[in-house]
Parts: sequence; structure tokens; C-alpha cells
Amino acid sequence: GMERPLGQVMLEPTRIYVTAVLETLKAHPSAIHAMAHITGGGLVENLPRVLPDGLAPDVAWGSWPEPAIFGAVRRAGVDEVEMRRTFNLGIGFVFLVAADDAEAVKAGLEARGETVWSMGRVVEAAP
Repeated sequence: GMERPLGQVMLEPTRIYVTAVLETLKAHPSAIHAMAHITGGGLVENLPRVLPDGLAPDVAWGSWPEPAIFGAVRRAGVDEVEMRRTFNLGIGFVFLVAADDAEAVKAGLEARGETVWSMGRVVEAAP
């Protein structure tokens, strides 16, 4: 796509997910086990917060297309650990969904105009 000035990208307003979230909860009340709005702290800090003790997120890094801005930040010298801890890397909201319901929830969100990626799973936490 057309490149935009960095300042324009940085000033882009935060997406508001409330309508899609409420409609999804209503449509699939038993499918949604947890939700996380990915803000400061990135996926690394925000996902574990919504999981019970003994469970951990297993994120399939690179399984979704990242906005170009994050490549620019890496090239400026920010290492991957810091990238994952600081930025959402293009994922603004995560639903943790029962595996059997994942396709239905995905289809419902896509019907509402959302872009959805399956980006990992929940596993037993390492002892």
C-alpha cells in the first residue's frame, strides 16, 4: 500500500472494540473463556493476566500480518523481547475461545467487519 508519514501512523486513533465484543459475547456466551484488550504491556503481559493459574498462552508469533510500523521500530534498534512486551504488534483485542467454537466465533466477527486471526492456544503452564 501507499506509505504514510510516521507521525500520521502514530496518531491513528485507537480502535474501539466494544460493539464487536458485546455482540460476540451475546452470540456465543459459553464459547468465550476470556478476553484481553492488548494495550501497553503487549501480548506478553496482557494475555497471562486473563488466564487462571496453571495455564499459559502459546502465541504463534508471526502468524498474523504485522503493520509496517513495527518493522520500522525493530530497524531502529528495539529487540524482539522488548517489541513483544511493549507493543500490540497489530493485535488489538484477543478472545480466548473454546477450540470447538473458534470457527463460529471467527465467522461472527468477520461478518461484523472484523479481521480475525487464530494466533495460538492456551497450554498448561511450565512448572
